Amino acid sequence: MGKVYKIAVSPKFKGLMQEVNNIEVIAGKGLIGDRHFKNGNEKKNQITLIEFENINYYNQLSNISINPVDFRRNIITKNIKLNEMLNTEFSIGKVRVRAHDLCRPCKNLQEALKRKDIIKEFLYKGGLRCEILTGGKIFVDDEIK
Repeated sequence: MGKVYKIAVSPKFKGLMQEVNNIEVIAGKGLIGDRHFKNGNEKKNQITLIEFENINYYNQLSNISINPVDFRRNIITKNIKLNEMLNTEFSIGKVRVRAHDLCRPCKNLQEALKRKDIIKEFLYKGGLRCEILTGGKIFVDDEIK
């Protein structure tokens, strides 16, 4: 069973990600306090997820230690294959979401991490972009199912 390993938000678009133990989410808007939170938010911009295992693999491959929250996703997961969740509805704790798109790495992330291979290495490992269907709170260690 998958679970929430870490939660992170950033109030500014290029600001540092702040790790939190829980976060309130609003259906159709996003995570309260995050840079993407707004009325009429696009489905794919409301919440993002990435697998800790992919980050860990990259860190081992590159012999470095990038903090998982620095990958700029809201939810870092453990023990779940996120790509298999694409175009499905699932729960993060008591919150329902729908995965609409892969979360592809971008040039801004590559520059922020000061690495030249992030886009290549995370093209199909960068996580998911999801719509929040029901609001509530997400906590570290919540089950994903």
